[in-house]
Amino acid sequence: MKNVLLLAGFLLFLMGCSTNTPPERPQTFAEAPDPAPDTLANWSALKAGLHASIGSIDFLYEKSSIPSLESKTEWNGFAWRNEKISAQLVLWNNEPAGIVECQFGDFKSQNGAVLPAAIAKARFVRYVLTDEFGPGCGYRKPEDFIARTSPDMLDTLSAFEMEARSTRPVWITFDVPADATPGIYTSTMQLKLNGKKHGKFTFNIEVADRVLPDPSEWKFHLDLWQNPYAVARYHEVELWSAEHWELLRPVMKMLANAGQKVVTATLNNRPWGGQTEDEYKSMIVWEKQIDGSWTYDYSIFDQWVQFMMDLGIDKQISCYSMVPWGNELYYFDASVGEEIKVIAKAGTKEFEEMWTPFLKDFLDHLDRKGWKEITCMAMDERSPAEMNATMKLLAEVAPELGVGFADNHWNYKKFPDQLTDLSVAYGAEIEPDIRQYRKGKGYLSTWYVCCSDVFPNVFSFSDPGEAAFIGWYTMAADFDGFLRWAYNHWVKDPLIDSRFRTWPAGDTYIVYPNARSSIRFERLIEGIQDAEKIRILKEEFQNNQLAEGKEKLERLNGVLEQMRISQKPEAFNALMQNAKLSLEDLSR
Repeated sequence: MKNVLLLAGFLLFLMGCSTNTPPERPQTFAEAPDPAPDTLANWSALKAGLHASIGSIDFLYEKSSIPSLESKTEWNGFAWRNEKISAQLVLWNNEPAGIVECQFGDFKSQNGAVLPAAIAKARFVRYVLTDEFGPGCGYRKPEDFIARTSPDMLDTLSAFEMEARSTRPVWITFDVPADATPGIYTSTMQLKLNGKKHGKFTFNIEVADRVLPDPSEWKFHLDLWQNPYAVARYHEVELWSAEHWELLRPVMKMLANAGQKVVTATLNNRPWGGQTEDEYKSMIVWEKQIDGSWTYDYSIFDQWVQFMMDLGIDKQISCYSMVPWGNELYYFDASVGEEIKVIAKAGTKEFEEMWTPFLKDFLDHLDRKGWKEITCMAMDERSPAEMNATMKLLAEVAPELGVGFADNHWNYKKFPDQLTDLSVAYGAEIEPDIRQYRKGKGYLSTWYVCCSDVFPNVFSFSDPGEAAFIGWYTMAADFDGFLRWAYNHWVKDPLIDSRFRTWPAGDTYIVYPNARSSIRFERLIEGIQDAEKIRILKEEFQNNQLAEGKEKLERLNGVLEQMRISQKPEAFNALMQNAKLSLEDLSR
């Protein structure tokens, strides 16, 4: 009897370990129906079964279309050590196929070195509703714009159930360790269908004998504005509760891992009015006492800044805004026991009376925290008159503070030594002498895009390569980095519908709840990594006195010159691919 029980237990063990055990049905959500499906797709003529092929990361594969792909089962990539690179697998089927999984084996090189299978991560791409650029900025009725679905969100599911007559991309990332031995590594990925082997794919990575610094050490100044309030609203938790902080952590850590340098903080309520689904509240409590004096509670401000710094985002604190949209300021008045709203336009008596005591107290607080040197009083696209008055008051009351400004009025020439962080719109150029002066002073000069830029951008319908182009253009135009206003300003239902009432779809966010990345975000990181590699190689070639160094520098500068464009060329993807191939060659 004992032997029978042992045999039964052993058989159960084998069954549990069997590679053919069907996976459980994934717990997920339903995507929105495609409002504009491909009616010309002849799914009935497609051979039965699950089809799969390696595709291109430059292409957005439509859910209702049959991919125009020849069967490709091998992929080749190139990476520096400590770099993350991407590939895209495409699945499609006529009838319901069942549950698919992707399982990688270890990466092995011919010289015997091994990288663990865990360096590869396969994420199923989810479709969200999107629209079109149209007029760019401005209020929009959904019925006035073409709606469709776009592959963008990278889900965290380990398996996915294929629908009938559908295409499903799989985004694959490879995180090459910093200590990897240079060489060519190969891994086999097993595609599984309902727990059974369905197909094999070979992935080769050439690891160069070069190391990319950690994201915290990247020189690229990335400034994506965060919205912690959206996280609390979406997850229905109390603002600044323990649950809120825990939900914030993975989302903001993902931003730190992209090389983010700036903490977005708010000095008062509604610095941008109520333009987003979740309007910003003040991280500082302003209270006017009965005797007319002021007190300020920095508790939330301090917690937020320290929280972000602990995640690795610690180079700058940008505080919004002395010139809020609508000129509204809020404070609690102890004499009446309620919150008061005051209109305080820059340059007025009310403006000076509100900001002067605050700036003095804020300076003292920053000094005590040790944050004064990295804090900027930040403004966004304010008029010349407003900026003149604001800069005058800052120079008088708090000259020690830096100033950050997204400038769409060419104000910067008036304040050569106050604007320590200047960002200009895409296509605008800072004069070479001013740019050189700013470099010499250690001031930041970046560029930005918004709802008015059809290219380059990171809308949910934008070509994926545009996000990578951002890093290349930064280096080509000799900027220090890039600013964009929206990291996680989530709409009402961001997992389903990326459209918003006033801007092209996806303009308000580039990542999704629960730290889900996107194709746009992954390609943005790719471009930033390229920018770091360009910087490193450029310094190396400039210091190389041999003819080889000069030749390589000329070649690199020639590639960058091709990226200094003001509009999207017809052969944009080819331009990007050729540039990346040149960078690979120069890295060898």
